[in-house]
Order: sequence, then C-alpha cells, then structure tokens
Amino acid sequence: MLLERKTALRRKSAGDSIDYQMIAANVDYVIIVQSCHYDFNLNRLERYLVMVRDGGADPYVLLTKTDLIEPEVLASQLAEIRAAGVTAPVLTLSNVTREGSEDLKRTLLPAKTYCFVGSSGVGKSTIINHLIGREMLQTKGISGTGEGRHTTVRRELILLECGALVIDNPGMREFGILGAETGIGGSFSDIIGFASGCRYRNCSHTSEPGCAVLEAVNSGDINHEHYDNYIKLRKESEFHQMSYVEKRKKDRNFGRYIKSVKKDLKNF
Repeated sequence: MLLERKTALRRKSAGDSIDYQMIAANVDYVIIVQSCHYDFNLNRLERYLVMVRDGGADPYVLLTKTDLIEPEVLASQLAEIRAAGVTAPVLTLSNVTREGSEDLKRTLLPAKTYCFVGSSGVGKSTIINHLIGREMLQTKGISGTGEGRHTTVRRELILLECGALVIDNPGMREFGILGAETGIGGSFSDIIGFASGCRYRNCSHTSEPGCAVLEAVNSGDINHEHYDNYIKLRKESEFHQMSYVEKRKKDRNFGRYIKSVKKDLKNF
C-alpha cells in the first residue's frame, strides 16, 4: 500500500523544465542553512521559507560561520531577518568555535526528521558530522575566502544518538518556486494582514487605488525590499504554475492520442 506524503519539500526543476523536483518527503522540520560570511541572502532565505511552508513542514533558519564576521554584522543580519517578518526560529553556529552547537542539539527531538538545505559550502555536512560525533560525511577544506567547497553529491538519512533523524542534501544553486500560494501566504503573513484592508478583494497590490499594502509600504510599515520580493515570488509562482498546468494538459492529450492510435492499430 502506498501512503500519501505528510509533507514534501520540492522545487521547480532546474533550468527551463516546468516540473517539480522532489527534495525530501515526510520531514517534520527543514533547517535552512546560510553562511553569515558570503552566502547571507535575505531574498533567497524567503524563497526557501515559502517552499518549506508550502510543503507542510516547519522551518528553522541556521546562520553558520559566525566566527568569520564581527558580532555587530551578525546582529545586523538577525535584525534584517526579523524586519522582513520572518517568524521562523533563528539559530547561529560556528563549526570552528562550536558556539551555538548546544542550541542546535536542543532543537533536535527524538522521532522527528530534520532536513538540512542550503547552498554548497555553508557547512551542512560538517554540522551533521558534529551531531553524529564522527566524520561520517565527506567534507573538503575551506576555500581562500573561508567558505566551504561543494562535496555532498547524494542525500542521506541518518539516525542520531538522540533519536532524531537528519537528512544531508547536496548544495542547491537554484530553488525555483512553482504553485506555492500557501507557502507565500505563510511566509509573508505581515503583507497578507495588511491586504485584508484593501479596497478590492482581488487587489494585486501593485497599482490599485485603496491598496492597504501599498500604503503600508509608503509609510514604512512594510519593508520595501520585502514587498518587492513578495511580488516577485508571487508572479514567479503563478507563471510557473500556469505553465505546469498547460504542460500537464498537453501530456494528458498526448497520452489520449497514443491510446487511440494503439486502439486503431489493434482494430486494424
């Protein structure tokens, strides 16, 4: 018997293909890893949060390599995350000094599954090796910039001594959004809250008179970059979803055509 997935982490397939690529299924939590050094990117973080929530899992944000930046830079990054309306728990960690490692361990609950995702070189495999207590996953030395190098090439599910399960993932250069209306609503709840005050029910929040969202942007209640990313992700999601629906329709029509040809050949 094939059971339905409880949760799913997926993305638009890389490149021009309009389809889903499954990253993981039936995970309870997704830990989005970004390096504080060169990898920190708020727009990309919001993109991950959208797809995690859309798949039904709960997100954590983990900022790594805190030893490579000054404390005031880290404080500024944390403030940026909160100013963008991100409500997910945020953890910080240094794989060198081990500062923050105990906080991470305390989040890992028995019988729960945690999927680590992020760009190449942010330290995902090193983190999991520390959690395991030995060098189980292959890692490479850091580059001249202090960042890690792409090493992981396959996904692995690992049972920790505490009873939690973790999944290591190869680094991802692209994380396209496809049909993620639920995730967008969950990740931009501040904007959705203002949207309830718009004059028109189908307001696009781009040019309509009486748009409460635009008023909040102009007054500074909504960060402008946060708003721009919301509009960008929503348009991307709608465009790819429309293309996906068209693709499925063409696939079904082609399937029917093949069946009819086979039927005609059989009758002939």
